[in-house]
Amino acid sequence: MSDLEFRSARTLDLDVVVLYRLLRLRVDVFVVEQRCPYPELDGRDLEPGARQLWLERDGEIAATLRLLREADGTARIGRMCATRAERGTGSAARLMEHAIDLIGDAPCILDAQEPLEDWYARFGFRRAGATYLEDDIPHVEMRRPATPVATG
Repeated sequence: MSDLEFRSARTLDLDVVVLYRLLRLRVDVFVVEQRCPYPELDGRDLEPGARQLWLERDGEIAATLRLLREADGTARIGRMCATRAERGTGSAARLMEHAIDLIGDAPCILDAQEPLEDWYARFGFRRAGATYLEDDIPHVEMRRPATPVATG
């Protein structure tokens, strides 16, 4: 297997073919594989600051996530998924590390599928509420607090 290459771009700056491939992976995982018929195209990808982050292996999308900013400046990670071949290889963890690097010391939230709560905890996220069902899958909101800037 070749090395993974990290990519990041504002959604509005993406080549249409790359955007199609990113959205196709999301639909393949969330709508088809997980059998959750929901509006994957929710409009948030078109927000001015929306960024798509992804990893490529041999020119193919291996994993992706979407990075947004809420009105209060909090970062929001969402739509994280990987191809079946990439699951368990550590590529998703590498992608999360890139996202956290881009977020910097700002607070961040995400809605995790409950079975992945411990996985997200590795990156400093903590449960921030009760379990809820979304498309019949248990989820939990998780938060990563702002990281204080070291002085002096």
